[in-house]
Amino acid sequence: MAEGLLRELAGDRFDAYSVGLDPTVVDPVAVEAMKLRGIDISGQRAKGIPEYLGHVHFGYLVTVCDRANRDCPTFPGVGTRLHWPFDDPAAVAGDEETRLSTFCAVRDQIEARLVDWLAGQRGAAT
Repeated sequence: MAEGLLRELAGDRFDAYSVGLDPTVVDPVAVEAMKLRGIDISGQRAKGIPEYLGHVHFGYLVTVCDRANRDCPTFPGVGTRLHWPFDDPAAVAGDEETRLSTFCAVRDQIEARLVDWLAGQRGAAT
C-alpha cells in the first residue's frame, strides 16, 4: 500500500519500490482498500530483497513494521533510513469486513505520514 500511495502522492518526485522479507502475493484485501481510495495496486507484485540489493540505489529506505526494521539488511548506498512503525493489517484475523476496515485504517495512517513527510521534502528527489 505504501508503494501505491507514494506513487500517487509524490508523482514523479520519487521512484517508489516495495519489498517484503517473506514475499508471497499482494493481499487482495490491500488491493481492495486501495481501490476504495482510488488507487489501483492490482498490478503490483510481491518482491523480495534480492531483487534490489546491490542493483538499485535508494535515497530513502523506509521500514513500516518493527520486524522489517530489525531484520532488513543494510542496503549499500542508502541515503537515509527511516522507520515508520505501523501495525501489520495482514496479521489481523476476522471476517472480510474486519480485515478491510483494518487495512483501510493502516492505509490512512500511511497516507497521513507520507503527506507530512513529503511536505518536508520540497525539491528533494530520488
